Amino acid sequence: MTTQAPLFIAEVSSNHHRDLDRCFEFIKASAEIGCDAVKFQLFKIEQLFAPEILARSEMHRARKQWELPVSFLPDLKRCCDSYGIQFSCTPFYLDAVKELAAYVDFYKVASYELLWDDLLIACAKTGKPVVISAGMANFDEIDHAISVLKSSGCQDITLLHCVSAYPTPKSDCNLAVIGAFRDRYGVKVGWSDHSVSPTVIRRAVNRWQADCVEFHIDLDEQGAEYAAGHCWLPQQMQPVIAECREAELIDGKSDKLLAPSEAPDRDWRADPSDGLRPLKFIRSTFGARK
Repeated sequence: MTTQAPLFIAEVSSNHHRDLDRCFEFIKASAEIGCDAVKFQLFKIEQLFAPEILARSEMHRARKQWELPVSFLPDLKRCCDSYGIQFSCTPFYLDAVKELAAYVDFYKVASYELLWDDLLIACAKTGKPVVISAGMANFDEIDHAISVLKSSGCQDITLLHCVSAYPTPKSDCNLAVIGAFRDRYGVKVGWSDHSVSPTVIRRAVNRWQADCVEFHIDLDEQGAEYAAGHCWLPQQMQPVIAECREAELIDGKSDKLLAPSEAPDRDWRADPSDGLRPLKFIRSTFGARK
């Protein structure tokens, strides 16, 4: 068996400023630091928050400026393809599933939408892989969501343990849930990070064998969500990803094979007949000129 590094997903969230060129920079930066995918969010606040909330909350109405224009989708997909990185997006309204279908490599369902069967069904019926975060949910709720996805035809599910606190204290991460997810559901599992802690990422990968790690990214501390404290900068995340890739190389394969670096010493083992080094067949020629 070969140990594989996890799929790393850079979550742009609402840090893009509705600027297409800035979106391109996120894709470029994500690819350059070693990510496998970049993810955006597709929402309209009128279909995200109840009207009573929007009527009373200027803060929630202001999130109109965080919406990703649907017109960006073809360009985002082309840019991802040019950098050899997967394009994903979280749909937050039902029509968004259709709007994304021609472009995304996989869907992501956010923790806040885990209870919404219609959204799960719509994503599953596309036949594309679905990644789902389980922040705030209990096992009964997750059981139901996974059942809905499977019964609706989704054959490629990744379930991410997540703590929906922004940022998440390390003491709340409870990474052992990743192992419980793997045992309980038999699907790919992972960690959606809000901790901005290299220790947490390393533990999720090295101890709990996360198949997928999602993290929030910002380019320059100017993103709309950076001040909350849950976003990584590229230069912070790059060495963590590199370390995980290196660990994959170090782990190698479980077959016991002769390593190229040890080959020169193979004949210098003790001969089983007398316990002396090297093996007898090279003793007579030792020191002879070539």
